[in-house]
Amino acid sequence: MAKPLNRNLSVKAENWPIAGNFSISRGSKTEAHIVIVEISSPEGCGRGECVPYARYGETVETVMSAIKAQASSIGNGMDRYALLEAMPAGAARNALDCALIDYEAKLADQSAWKILNLPEPGPVQTAFTISLDTPEKMAAATARAADRPLLKIKLGGDGDASRIAAVRNAAPEARLVVDANEAWSLDNFEVLMQACANAGVELIEQPLPAENDMALLHLPRKIPICADESIHDLASLNNLVGKYDAINIKLDKTGGLTGALVLAEAAQKSGFKIMVGCMVATSLAMAPAIYLASMADYIDLDGPLLLARDRQPGLTFNGSNILPPAPDLWG
Repeated sequence: MAKPLNRNLSVKAENWPIAGNFSISRGSKTEAHIVIVEISSPEGCGRGECVPYARYGETVETVMSAIKAQASSIGNGMDRYALLEAMPAGAARNALDCALIDYEAKLADQSAWKILNLPEPGPVQTAFTISLDTPEKMAAATARAADRPLLKIKLGGDGDASRIAAVRNAAPEARLVVDANEAWSLDNFEVLMQACANAGVELIEQPLPAENDMALLHLPRKIPICADESIHDLASLNNLVGKYDAINIKLDKTGGLTGALVLAEAAQKSGFKIMVGCMVATSLAMAPAIYLASMADYIDLDGPLLLARDRQPGLTFNGSNILPPAPDLWG
């Protein structure tokens, strides 16, 4: 396919209110701060969305600046494979990569899954997140979501044994995974691991700080452990062998769907289970990640469900089931 010339790149920041607040071990927020990219020409328009994340040194301003620096290259026809070489993995590249895929699909008048040589996506079941709080408040939030089949519980270190017990009591039938966001320590690891085992937790996400990964080579585990902050793109995968059993792939870490597909294939070959995760964002950010679902053991794409309102048109949620994105949203 010939590359149309005179493509225009536009970028803007948006703030989307969260329903209540979203709390993890590093703090709470009441708004999702996102960046939107559009690549357009007379032939069509493609969009991408990303979430700058302070944990990785990103801000809305630095991400927007990095995107704008690619305006000339995008205008001259740079494709997503050249983008992988031109930019490091991260939120800025994610928005551009997803916009390029959407643009390519629109120009070809084909679905993105055909462009990417992937299976046609069907409905997928997402986890639903319970924010970090006191055991009593987490139990109340869990009770309101107890009919959802898979819950992801945010933990915070000391006090987690009481939190997970309260959650299990409030949702005795739900499957549980937990995410400590690096909040556990070597001192409380075994006690909290046992508390999770007692509650029937299936997976523990990033219990220790990323810099303490080596300890996982020797610590006993009763539940599989999933890397999140410790995994970004393909370059960080080999360092996780023997330490983790699964990885959480997020497009804002891999720098887009193109890089995420490469990482997912390599992770499967190395024996890792895969979670497809997200930041708190709108349906435009979730839509490309749905194309990873066929490779995933766990899907955590509930970002729009945590917002006070979603983008229109957005994804269709039937309870915890997500229908594939319509072309007017993405792909």
